[in-house]
Amino acid sequence: MDLREKKTMRSIYNAFLEIRSKKDIEKVTVKELCDKAEISKATFYLHYRDIYDLSETLQKDVVKEILSHVNDPGDMIYDPTKSSKEMIEGFYASRSMVNILFSGSQFSRLPEMLEQEIKDILFGKYPELKEDVYANVRLTYQLMGSFYAFYKYENEFGYKAIFDSVQHITEFFNL
Repeated sequence: MDLREKKTMRSIYNAFLEIRSKKDIEKVTVKELCDKAEISKATFYLHYRDIYDLSETLQKDVVKEILSHVNDPGDMIYDPTKSSKEMIEGFYASRSMVNILFSGSQFSRLPEMLEQEIKDILFGKYPELKEDVYANVRLTYQLMGSFYAFYKYENEFGYKAIFDSVQHITEFFNL
């Protein structure tokens, strides 16, 4: 990607994030985005099919960023305390982008996208787990629990309290 294309992409991303931070995705138009990014509609359509395609691209980047905090996806099964803490670190580090890109009707996409990405990585490394009901249920339970606990309580109790609670909870339930 040359410098001009990098600048165009950065302009598109920044304009989208600015607009999206104020509006639900359903109300964002390509025209509005192009005006804000100072690009033509043709330039936008060179890179994306529509606003949802752009949003999904950015959402996938956030999912990868969150998962970069999970050192070994196998820990989701074999060391849930460690991986839950790492997942919460990822949510915390990406919370501003999560709040923008996964707000409104996009809220449920984050745990779904995270689960699919983790399963792709985990089952690629441990293919025998793909058909293991215990591994699948445990993964979903742990991921959804971490996500919703962070989302629900981060503002009320703070990151550290949630982070510390994970160890007590996983030990209590003998996960």
